[in-house]
Amino acid sequence: MKQYTVEELNKLSKEQIVALLMQSQKQNALFMEQIATMQSQRFGRKTERLECLGQMSIFNEAEVEAEKDTDEPETEEITRTTRTRKKRKPGKLDEMLKGLPLRTQTHELSEEELTKIFGDKGWKRLPDEIYRKLEYHPATKEVVEHHVAVYAAKKEDKIVRTPHPAELLVHSVATPSLVAAIMNAKYTNALPLNRIAQEMARYDVKLPVPTLANWTIRCAERYLYPVSERMKDELRTLPVMQADETVCKVSKDGRPANAESRMFVYRSGEFEQERIIILYDYQKTRKTAHIASFLGSFSGVLVSDAYSGYHSLDRTSEKIQGANCWAHARRSFADALKVLKKGGYSKKTIRNSVAYQALERISSLYALEDQWKELSPEERYSRRQEHSKPLVEAYFAWVKTVDPSSVISENTRKGLQYSINQEKYLKVFLDNGAVPIDNSACERAIRPFCVGRANWHIIDTVHGAQASAIVYSIVETAKANHLKPYEYLKFLLTEVPKHMDDTDDSFLDDLLPWAVTIPDICRIAPYLHSVAVNLPRFVRKILYIAVLSTF
Repeated sequence: MKQYTVEELNKLSKEQIVALLMQSQKQNALFMEQIATMQSQRFGRKTERLECLGQMSIFNEAEVEAEKDTDEPETEEITRTTRTRKKRKPGKLDEMLKGLPLRTQTHELSEEELTKIFGDKGWKRLPDEIYRKLEYHPATKEVVEHHVAVYAAKKEDKIVRTPHPAELLVHSVATPSLVAAIMNAKYTNALPLNRIAQEMARYDVKLPVPTLANWTIRCAERYLYPVSERMKDELRTLPVMQADETVCKVSKDGRPANAESRMFVYRSGEFEQERIIILYDYQKTRKTAHIASFLGSFSGVLVSDAYSGYHSLDRTSEKIQGANCWAHARRSFADALKVLKKGGYSKKTIRNSVAYQALERISSLYALEDQWKELSPEERYSRRQEHSKPLVEAYFAWVKTVDPSSVISENTRKGLQYSINQEKYLKVFLDNGAVPIDNSACERAIRPFCVGRANWHIIDTVHGAQASAIVYSIVETAKANHLKPYEYLKFLLTEVPKHMDDTDDSFLDDLLPWAVTIPDICRIAPYLHSVAVNLPRFVRKILYIAVLSTF
């Protein structure tokens, strides 16, 4: 905008001054909104829910959660108490501790102490008062020295060695349990290798960081890669796939410093229950060719954001249909509404805003989807046609009646433009009950990488980035299928080396996370999983921190 002097302003007509003032007000509103949006993204709440557009602060989480009437497992009490308490659901503690080793510790008074209290033979023993406590012991380490018996014939040139487990890495002390622990710490618990090395050194295991990195890369490429490739083959056979990507930096990739690479994530559709697959794929660029190469023979619906690289496949391939994310459609409106709330506008003004009306219409779709989560694709399709389709058609008809030039909020204009441009892709979910309304499941799947990236910032080499993609694929798919990542990694690193000389790779089918042949030790019991999910969030965080020291 031109900067005017006092003399120039004095020469302007009344109409020119009014137009100049209106333009200045619009630009000022735009700048204020941009500042408020950046502050909200940096410091504000992240939820897009219409009713509050907020979530509790992590700083008072324990206090808020503790005030809730949460059923906590009770120990068995025999002594009477005058305090009244809510009746607890029986057996919950037994389920939580099921499968853990039990050690009985008895607390008794000596005969001398009893005689002093009750007199000679003046007592009788009642049933014991029983309570249970859960002890935590850090992981233990031990050196196993293998002695392989070697036999030689006395009368001929023949030597026989006793069969022994295949070495994970020749001339290395690495074992499946040790490498699995390192991978679990780095890729499940987001610890950088230097912190892992420091923690292990505190327990007298002194391993250099380069050694840990070398083990991780070599074992990922040699033993985990075949499993991830078989998962990719399975993913390509499913009718719905979701995709997303995030930025990562690799310092030694042959390009100038600070060049951005991409970590793609692909997963099975949110409603897929039998084979939940989450795969990472590192690429130097965001080119469509990388996406097409990964999808390969896939034929079905690809749910993604509005990136043209995904849409180009919809236009050029008859076997791929693109579907867009309604969470992206509502995000700009939610940002606009947050700015209005921070600006101190009245509730009436906020409710009359275009952003509020758009968010209200979109929220009605999500309310219906929440009710239909457990339905079959056929039932969900029928409900969507009956209830959601009229709401979607009404939404787009309304969007087209709004004049963007009359809207001051840039975020609101972005939301309107996004809806108009992506109408075709936003309607796809209506005609397929297996297609989710948004891509949130895929965004959640890539979040563990983003958490880890905040800790280590830069990946050193391309080999390291590719190995990370492989291990993240194994870990996240294991978690999605209710497996313990450490136990599953240990299982794979134990079993795959046995088949390195096989010409038939059909053995991989028995190693996939959903295979019935997976050992029970790798599985999270269904009830225990549901209990863990329903624990207060601050308790889950405490348990998570405790797990960080288990290598």
